[in-house]
Amino acid sequence: MSTENQQFERIPTRIFHNSSDAAQVVAQEIAALIRSRNEAGKKTVLGLATGSTPLPVYKELVRLHREENLSFRDVITFNLDEYHGLTPEHPESYHQFMWQRLFSMVDIPSDQVHVPSGTIPRAEVYEYCDRYEAEIEKAGGLDYQILGIGRTGHIGFNEPGSTRDSKTRLVSLDSLTRRDAARDFLGEANVPRYAITMGVGTILKATQVVLMAWGEAKADVVQQAAEEPPNENLPAGLLQGHPDVRFFIDEPAASALTRIKNPWLVGAMDWTDASIRKAVLWLSNSVEKPILKLQDSDYNECGLGELLTEVGPAYDLNIRVFNQTQHTITGWPGGKPEADDSSRPERAKPFPKRVLVLSPEPADDILCMGGTIHRLNNQGSDVTLAYLTSGNLAVPDSMAQQILSLMSEMEKELDLKKSEEFSLGQIATVLLQELQTPEVEAGDSKSIRQVKSLVRRNEARDASHNLKVEQNKLHFLDLPFYENGRYRAFHPDEKDIAQLVDLLRNIKPHQIFFTGSLSDPGTVSGINFQLLRSALKLLANDDWISNLFLWSYRGVGQEWPLSEIDMAVPLSPDELNLKVEASFQYRSQRRQFPLRDSAHQEIWQQTDELNRNTAGSYDAVGMAEYEAIEAFKQFDLSEIIEL
Repeated sequence: MSTENQQFERIPTRIFHNSSDAAQVVAQEIAALIRSRNEAGKKTVLGLATGSTPLPVYKELVRLHREENLSFRDVITFNLDEYHGLTPEHPESYHQFMWQRLFSMVDIPSDQVHVPSGTIPRAEVYEYCDRYEAEIEKAGGLDYQILGIGRTGHIGFNEPGSTRDSKTRLVSLDSLTRRDAARDFLGEANVPRYAITMGVGTILKATQVVLMAWGEAKADVVQQAAEEPPNENLPAGLLQGHPDVRFFIDEPAASALTRIKNPWLVGAMDWTDASIRKAVLWLSNSVEKPILKLQDSDYNECGLGELLTEVGPAYDLNIRVFNQTQHTITGWPGGKPEADDSSRPERAKPFPKRVLVLSPEPADDILCMGGTIHRLNNQGSDVTLAYLTSGNLAVPDSMAQQILSLMSEMEKELDLKKSEEFSLGQIATVLLQELQTPEVEAGDSKSIRQVKSLVRRNEARDASHNLKVEQNKLHFLDLPFYENGRYRAFHPDEKDIAQLVDLLRNIKPHQIFFTGSLSDPGTVSGINFQLLRSALKLLANDDWISNLFLWSYRGVGQEWPLSEIDMAVPLSPDELNLKVEASFQYRSQRRQFPLRDSAHQEIWQQTDELNRNTAGSYDAVGMAEYEAIEAFKQFDLSEIIEL
């Protein structure tokens, strides 16, 4: 049943602390269903999804099979979708995905597994899809359907424009969906343009439907699907009205729901410093007035009369929040020596500070806080940039081909002497041939990945040189989980944690800048954040830890809401231009990042706009006008470990 604070939600929504907690509940529901139907002598028919979202559910189901004797012998499965044109052996096929993550690890008979075929000839697809629908009906219909939700609101490959009564069919993939998959396929050009998917109507026939979402990247689309009237431009929202549909989401994915984002609109509040600041800044934005110009009538007309009654009047509230917001702004992100730091985000001492910037992949650091890195370095801080992974999976084949072709041609054109059995040019020619005639089922070889690692490493060196960071202050960790895996198939372990522990103990930083706390735990950023948490737990009793400040940047293409910013670093026009110039060095990443809004912006254009918009947000609430701002949220050590 809905409660008062869920009054805006058209799909019942359960919020969990993290994805693991949510996945355990989903897996337990599936297990209970299987056992109850087994006792009744009936088979269980499951509708299954792929992608990073259901992975923790599959992991828990495998555990239940191995440790609690959950049998899948009487389970029939139907997968949502498959890329058209991919063989079952292709590493990115959903057939391969499901057998690697679930089917091969449980006792399900292979003839009870159904994954749409990507190799059906185009002329036969229509009849094949009809047969797939008939197979579902023959099995008795779907008892329990699990779904992820894409950034366009798609479920399966039901893209915007899909109708409520759509059936299994061939679809053309949305451009944003293909860009989001570009890294999986080593470049957007390699992403299939078509897929076979169950329809929205097919999904609506399931007895139970569970939508899952992890990470803040899904927050906006979750809010739209759960709270806004259904429309065909947001396929997930078409599930509203199903007799047993539910959202299972983690806290970051819930952040845009009204009860989380604007809780004063759904019920009584227990006002705290954080919620007061959040409410007043929201009010300032809503009525388009600077904080100090807000009046009692503004509070009353926008549902904040309770705040006036309990904490007001408006004048006092305005002064309070204005000062809080103003005190987040600092030109000294490493602390200003010999200054009164009572109202500054960073302490004055010690100075200079040892600063460690952790970047999940090369480019994240520059794009998110390049201006702050330059400022820290210029003001005397000892800045170290640590690239946790090589980022080689995000280098398109075309970039590697260009470099190898150049190496091979240089040897011929310059008539370089061959002093060894195999020259560099000969090696380049062999690797170039491998790239041009790839074994797609195997993915990149170790040698090709090394070439791509060098591409990212040299881009990072060039970018940091633009910001005047010494080359000996760059650390390339190349964590094993990444080097031995691929997107959606990473397996971090103690070796990764040990490398991070060694780095932290070697530097003993006074400040760590990091990201990933709100990311899907299956992404590179999310995994690296979990590794940082694990490392900090192991280091919690080290002497230097007590003097550590933890600062989080939000992530590429994102920024903290004004109410959550604890340190805002203004950038001058020259500093912003310097950051953009540094971003230019990441040539391999042109159009490789999945952009949130515009399909036509490059990553440096988007970060430039983002930093200007952040400055505009401060200006709008009555702060000084700046060219651009980079923003950070502070975390306590105990808070990080708890997360």
